[in-house]
Amino acid sequence: MTSALQLPTGGRPASAGPATAEPETPGPEAIPRAEPLPFGLDQTLDLRLPDLIATRRFLHAHPELSGREFDTAALIARELSVAGLAPRLLPKGNGVICDIDGRPTGPVVALRADLDALPLTDVKDVPYRSTVEGACHACGHDVHTTIVLGVGLLLARLAEQGELNGRVRLIFQPAEEILPCGSLEVIEAGGLTDVTQIFALHCDPNLPVGRIGLRVGPITAAADNITVRLSGPGGHTARPHLTVDLVDALGRLVTEVPALVNRRVPANSGLLLVFGQASAGTQYNVIPNEAMAAGTLRVLDRDTWEQAPKIVIQVVRDVIAPTGATVDVEYLQGRPPVVNDAGAIRVLTAATVATLGSNGVAETPQSMGGEDFSWYLEHVPGALARLGVGRAAADVDLHRATFDVDERAIAVGVRLLVQTALTALAE
Repeated sequence: MTSALQLPTGGRPASAGPATAEPETPGPEAIPRAEPLPFGLDQTLDLRLPDLIATRRFLHAHPELSGREFDTAALIARELSVAGLAPRLLPKGNGVICDIDGRPTGPVVALRADLDALPLTDVKDVPYRSTVEGACHACGHDVHTTIVLGVGLLLARLAEQGELNGRVRLIFQPAEEILPCGSLEVIEAGGLTDVTQIFALHCDPNLPVGRIGLRVGPITAAADNITVRLSGPGGHTARPHLTVDLVDALGRLVTEVPALVNRRVPANSGLLLVFGQASAGTQYNVIPNEAMAAGTLRVLDRDTWEQAPKIVIQVVRDVIAPTGATVDVEYLQGRPPVVNDAGAIRVLTAATVATLGSNGVAETPQSMGGEDFSWYLEHVPGALARLGVGRAAADVDLHRATFDVDERAIAVGVRLLVQTALTALAE
């Protein structure tokens, strides 16, 4: 991102450059509104919505990878400052924390968005396609950021009117997609100080707009990263008996280790070990002297997650030992499951019904995906909800270079989190 984003009237950022198409509120179907937001905030949102859609498209076109979200953070801080708030950057400058101060005797409710993009090349044919080679908002973090910004703009007005019963903390965190997790940076910077509850949304393309996935208890899996490096003397493919065949060893690693690890844990743990990267050698007639494989381990329950590093490392060594290869295992324990608090889900359920009616609530299964929102819940109660962003007849999943959303979900997300914050503050 090379230019500052501002939100003038007219539905597009002032600094976004010439647009090929003016953003419009997409989709002909109206999303139901069960109850109006208080104090005329619906009208404020309707006026702001073209700017918010433009903001999302600008962020989508100018993604920043994990840990490098400096311009995105500066952009958000600028917009919050224009709204009369006092945001502060994280120590590295790649995230933002901003309090909206209401009545000082009330609770402190936090709303979290993640800023980072994925290392993918955007292949969509849309005016807001990523302009950064090898970076793409394929997980909806541009949508999350836009929604929490929109909530901040609305609640700032409420605070000015003296109608905010407590404090709302906006958290725009870096590095959700990598290890170490960006949520730990926020916590270290005092982002959870005095917080009584915390909430977040995550885009779900498997749910249509107007549906919110809710679940008490675990809603995501734990997720760890594993890298295995093999080494040996190398040699000629004509004489594998005189050396260590690392290609053979690598094959055993990626096929045998996942099956054997599953035999060491309870069947209902849902453990899933998948290697997404494997490499060895560059020549057809040379046995290489180095090989590597990297992947993720995901598991549904915390007890098995805590035991997993020891189990995996031992199984890898047992499988590789007969090959004669030297093995080095790097195991990064990443994030525990997100476990939604029952009280926080009651708040989200009430907010969903107020926003969309009872039909807006959708039961959602526990996902095998990982989310570092879990680290916040190690300190304070809270919940993660799944925001329906599905597009009709679109076969698009998260972490695909073709990922996009139905932008009507932005207004839904803003209204839902406003209702969530107000409901939580009223408890």
